Amino acid sequence: MTLFQEIITVGLCVAGTMLMRFLPFLIFSSKRPTPKYIQYLGKALPGAIFAMLVIYCLRNVSLFQGSRGIPEIIAIAVTVILHLWKRQMLISIAGGTVCYMLLVQLVF
Repeated sequence: MTLFQEIITVGLCVAGTMLMRFLPFLIFSSKRPTPKYIQYLGKALPGAIFAMLVIYCLRNVSLFQGSRGIPEIIAIAVTVILHLWKRQMLISIAGGTVCYMLLVQLVF
């Protein structure tokens, strides 16, 4: 890519990100109540996305090779315990990720 193409690419990425960030505020004004289906999606999608992430991360875990999924099981348990304890998704995800990386790099 030339420098001009790189600048155009970054500019388009910035414009797309800004549009996606501002679009909900333009579509759903504070003067009108938010539609019920949007409220439902706001409640249902985070859990669904988290479940898809777990399935995606575990899709290649083999119970018959290597460490047999032990680091993954331990990291999932740490994630669940942290979430039940603190109820903060960012802390749960970060704690599980750090636990998994330490297990893979230092133990298994």
